[in-house]
Amino acid sequence: MMGRIRRRHLVLPLLGRQHLRDSMQVTRPAILRNSTLAGIQSALVVLVALPLVQLSAWSHLIGYAGLGALVALFGRFAPKGRRTWTVFKVAVCQTASVLLMTLASLAGLGMAGMMALLALMGGAFYIIGLKGRFGPPGALIFMFAATAAMPAPASPEEATGRVIMTGAVAMLSVLLCALTEVFRFKGDDECSLPADPVMSARDMGLVAVRVTASAAVAGYVAMWAGMAHPAWASLGAVAVVLGSKLHLSLHRAFQRMAGTVVGSLGVWLLLQAEPSVWIIIAVLALLQILTEVLIGFNYALGQMFVTPMALLMTYQASAGRVGPSIASERVVDTLLGVAIGVLLALLLSTHADRAHFMERHRQGRKPPPSLG
Repeated sequence: MMGRIRRRHLVLPLLGRQHLRDSMQVTRPAILRNSTLAGIQSALVVLVALPLVQLSAWSHLIGYAGLGALVALFGRFAPKGRRTWTVFKVAVCQTASVLLMTLASLAGLGMAGMMALLALMGGAFYIIGLKGRFGPPGALIFMFAATAAMPAPASPEEATGRVIMTGAVAMLSVLLCALTEVFRFKGDDECSLPADPVMSARDMGLVAVRVTASAAVAGYVAMWAGMAHPAWASLGAVAVVLGSKLHLSLHRAFQRMAGTVVGSLGVWLLLQAEPSVWIIIAVLALLQILTEVLIGFNYALGQMFVTPMALLMTYQASAGRVGPSIASERVVDTLLGVAIGVLLALLLSTHADRAHFMERHRQGRKPPPSLG
């Protein structure tokens, strides 16, 4: 019988070559067609909505239009006849996240209060996403939308515009997904759609608490360290603890760090060239597709394109308040968040989690069976 496995027993395997090798494995996703379609749908919304916003009197809200386009990424594995309703519920949640954080900012809640709100929203949206069967990409999208709304609006009119713009483009995403539903694979006798994990209310609550605690701890440590974007540390920590198994959480840590570094370097190079808004729109559309095509093969590959997409949307939403330095700031904040996420994933792990991790580690060290 396996003896008691303590948290310190996982340190050496975590730092070993085998864990690094396992994190770099590339596997083909179950249904690439639906993921690719979701990326194309989101890219089409970007290409339709963002140019119209840029040419309008509300061009300063173009970043929030981009947030609305992310709604099209959800519901890719919804049962037949259910995706449009799923995307509509996601549109409501995305708009609500911008509304809540904008109201908090407008009310002068302060960064400490907004970090607490962000952490609570993370846990709440995790549960809502599971209950509503939203599927990937999950609660991080709603948290990202909330971080974009943290800067104080210049006026109540701007605050209202943020919410309306996010909601309007989100509804455009719902419409486009409904019109292109015919292209989505909906399952058949030979291949069924991936299902959301079935969790008890207790397990769901424990993960929600883990998400909330990770976001809060990472955000407040980043604030204490004087970092410019503590919310990014929260997102980095939550991305780690959202892994369904401990070994997946720890793989995500390395993958997110590697993808963030590469993606941030790409954004830094792009912003150094002072691209026009039209180039940024085109790049965003391309990134939407590449992310959804590649992230199923390996999370790090997806992060190489998610990171620049998030940074460019933040750049647009800032209306000139940030520059190329956001790339390096993203790396530092994410590394801190990932480190805290790993620590909390270990601290909050159960013995069963650790036993499963060590069993996988032992299996990976065994030589392959002889073919002779």
